[in-house]
Amino acid sequence: MISMRLIVWALLAGAGIPIMGIINGRLGKSLGVTLHAPFVALTIALIVSLLLTVMITKSLPMPEKFSEVKLIEYFGGFIVAFYVISATILAPRIGVVNFIACAVSAQIIVSVLIDHFGLFGAMIRPISLYRLFGIVLLLSGLILTQFAESKVE
Repeated sequence: MISMRLIVWALLAGAGIPIMGIINGRLGKSLGVTLHAPFVALTIALIVSLLLTVMITKSLPMPEKFSEVKLIEYFGGFIVAFYVISATILAPRIGVVNFIACAVSAQIIVSVLIDHFGLFGAMIRPISLYRLFGIVLLLSGLILTQFAESKVE
């Protein structure tokens, strides 16, 4: 069974995502250039990550270890930057619910595919009928949120 502390941690991390999108949008407006907000946010993230890494592990990555890293393993940094930039630009324009609904739907669908095919070295967990039903419900919810949005306008 998964620890309740880890579940709460994951929930808190997820709860911060829509807040980040709208706050970064406000930061970009305050700075006068939208793309300055992700730069500031990711700089702060780098500093916090550096401090936590040093405090917890009492070390930093050894430079010689970087030669052992496969190119694809650096791609996570690009994904983080793309997500933060996208949230900063899109959440204020299309709404937080629309951005998060699309982002979470894509995350779940891609996660199911990663599990099913064991992509990127993940453990293989075949798609079940329950998961397929869950994806259908998820996409139905995404469509309903968009339909509800169009009815308001």
